[in-house]
Amino acid sequence: MVGRRLGLVVAVVAVVGSSLVGGVSCFGTAPEVVVNTWPFVDATREAWSVLRTEDALTAVEKGVSVCEVEQCDHTVGYGGSPDEWGQTTLDAMIMNGDTMEAGSAVNLHATKQAISAARLVMETTNHTILAGRDADEFARAMGLAQGSLVTNFSKALWSQWERGACQPNYRRNVHPNPRDSCGPYAPNAGAGDRKGGVGAARSPVGTFGRNNHDTIAMIALNSRGSMAAGTSTNGATHKVPGRLADSGVPGSGAYVDSEVGGCGATGDGDVMMRFVPCYQVVESMRRGMSPKSAVEEALGRIRRRHPTFQGALLALDKNGNHAGATNCMDFHYSLASADHPDVRVIEVQASVPCPSST
Repeated sequence: MVGRRLGLVVAVVAVVGSSLVGGVSCFGTAPEVVVNTWPFVDATREAWSVLRTEDALTAVEKGVSVCEVEQCDHTVGYGGSPDEWGQTTLDAMIMNGDTMEAGSAVNLHATKQAISAARLVMETTNHTILAGRDADEFARAMGLAQGSLVTNFSKALWSQWERGACQPNYRRNVHPNPRDSCGPYAPNAGAGDRKGGVGAARSPVGTFGRNNHDTIAMIALNSRGSMAAGTSTNGATHKVPGRLADSGVPGSGAYVDSEVGGCGATGDGDVMMRFVPCYQVVESMRRGMSPKSAVEEALGRIRRRHPTFQGALLALDKNGNHAGATNCMDFHYSLASADHPDVRVIEVQASVPCPSST
């Protein structure tokens, strides 16, 4: 893809601790830094360029927008990750670390500029999240272009999936058997009346990572110490229509406080959002943890309940220290800073081996 063109400087390192890209100088300026999940280096490069002349919030919006245009790995932006009905829908969120304001636009059906829609929610309403067709109408009224998010590529993905008996999918406790049938589905007897029971176990439905569910989550820190974070995704491939990604949930997909630092998440959002991991990371850094310790501790809380879940976290503190952590999936993140303006891609090694899911 475009983001892998010649000129990319790749630094593959085993991340065993936080990395310092600078430090607050004696004159009180903060190190300028952009980090984002995955090797989406065009997005990093754009955010870094904008950060030199504009605020951190705009750098995040413009950087994430690059992935929405380039359809990074077909898991961000239009034309990828069709749901059960063949639709592509988008979820995005942006957060201002100075004011703690956040805006999300989720389950978008016709708005390609999802991160810009999220910023408009934050800056032109008193709400935090707008969803669905009404969110599209809001975006249209605010001046964002509307159009189909479906492409020939996403149509082909959906057709292949349908021909394969709709495997994998995200259904359970329904009939006909979702492991070998496309439905339509109806709930099994007693599925809605478990009286506190756990019901059927949540079954693995595929592998999360760069080619399925690789949200872009970006954090930026400018020279004045202002921070911002944002996310954008087209969600889990073959998701149940109406499903919202953790990317659109402040505290889960991303979170930032300029007094402390920021966090971004990627992976199995249906598990991760139950633990609000990015809020946890920022609060752990507030209590004095390094970014590395904070992301490992937050992932550990999820791992204790879901040992084989696939997900990763990325953190950047107010002093420019950054680190990632991952569970049961390969993970890389991209970095640009005054020390590394050419963009580096950093490989994160899991601190705990993934147990067998069998």
